[in-house]
Amino acid sequence: MKNSRRTFLKKTAVASSGVVMAPTIVSSSVFGANDRINAAVLGVNGRGKSHIESLMAQKNVRVATLCDPDMNLLKERGATFKETYDKDVYLEQDLRRVMDDKDIDVVSIASPNHWHSLSVIWACQAGKDAYVEKPGSHNIWEGRKMVEAAAKYDRIVQHGVQLRSSPAVQEAINLMRDGYIGKVYMARGLVFRHRPSIGDKGFSPVPEGIDYDLWTGPAPKRPFTRNLVHYNWHWHWDYGNGDVGNQGIHETDLCMWGLDVGLPTKITSMGGKFLWDDAKEVPEVLTSVYNYPEENKIIQFEVRPWYTNDEGGATVGNIFYGDKGVLVVDGYDKYKTYLGKNREPGQSGSDGGKTASGMDRGAGGTDGHFANFIEAVRKRDKSILNGPVETAHLSSGLAHLGNIAYKTERVLTFNPQSETFVNDPEANEMLRRNYRKGFEVPNRV
Repeated sequence: MKNSRRTFLKKTAVASSGVVMAPTIVSSSVFGANDRINAAVLGVNGRGKSHIESLMAQKNVRVATLCDPDMNLLKERGATFKETYDKDVYLEQDLRRVMDDKDIDVVSIASPNHWHSLSVIWACQAGKDAYVEKPGSHNIWEGRKMVEAAAKYDRIVQHGVQLRSSPAVQEAINLMRDGYIGKVYMARGLVFRHRPSIGDKGFSPVPEGIDYDLWTGPAPKRPFTRNLVHYNWHWHWDYGNGDVGNQGIHETDLCMWGLDVGLPTKITSMGGKFLWDDAKEVPEVLTSVYNYPEENKIIQFEVRPWYTNDEGGATVGNIFYGDKGVLVVDGYDKYKTYLGKNREPGQSGSDGGKTASGMDRGAGGTDGHFANFIEAVRKRDKSILNGPVETAHLSSGLAHLGNIAYKTERVLTFNPQSETFVNDPEANEMLRRNYRKGFEVPNRV
């Protein structure tokens, strides 16, 4: 047992005001099947609640620390944790102290997008493994640095696209690899989500209990507003990436996985705000096209708000087009196929029970994705990860490319090898950001 009860109880319930500026590099841990893994969850408002539940569902895994800049949320989650599991949990506002804690083996990251890559990099430097929510990065440059850090420090990093752990979706991918719908030439990603107006709440004093400097972290520090904290940062460029970089990462990832492609060479996007006069900066409607001339493949991606029709039975999901039929993935864990010009129903599947090929269902979802992560941590084997760090960079990168094309309002030419735009200084400026002092993503990880 790596973290003794005596050591745990020595910690206080609330962090002091001191700051640890640099994570401490520690050696890799090797776990046996019966060794407890101590985890910290960074960000406890939205997806962080699912992270807590899924980590506590794993055998010999203990959530030892909850971390969030909002102490009000921390106290609420701590009380719920005690009530649910009858165990104490340490509450910490500053993730740098979590990185410095040698008793923590793994961190799961459910903070806002602008914190994701830096949190992963710090975790790797501190000798910890990491599970990071989608998108893995806020921009393309820092996503590559995240990949470099995982490689340099030999850490296990899982991207939170749980559909990769769905037996049904895995079966759908294998069907396409085996030619079930013929030559697959196009993927379409759908994000038709109910996104109402967020209004405009204006500026206000920072509420007691929130460390807004820590919440802001690497991003520009604006005056405090409830337009950002907590959830609505998704709709502001400095902190989020719109719905293509939110819900859409599940679908960008699946488009690329299904077509077996990396980043494209031609990108164009068009959209805008058509419904709400609110504080959102990102487009409500966004249509992006990603072209792969060398592979003779193409990705279409569409974000819509409010009420809409479905496509192929899905409102959030993916459609793959082949010369023999189409395959529709609806959500995270089910698929259908339609064959020939008459769209005759073909093979289908959903998690729960058994797939057509006889695989046990029910292994997907967040619990299953965390189980895959923990298995890789125990075995020190990156090769068994369903959502490795490279996929986090690429699927997030696809969304970022679409957003950059939207901002520049033109067709962009991209070099996937150098991960830069061709002869386009304006677009290249959008591949990275300026970081606040003390929260820089380093050039050399």
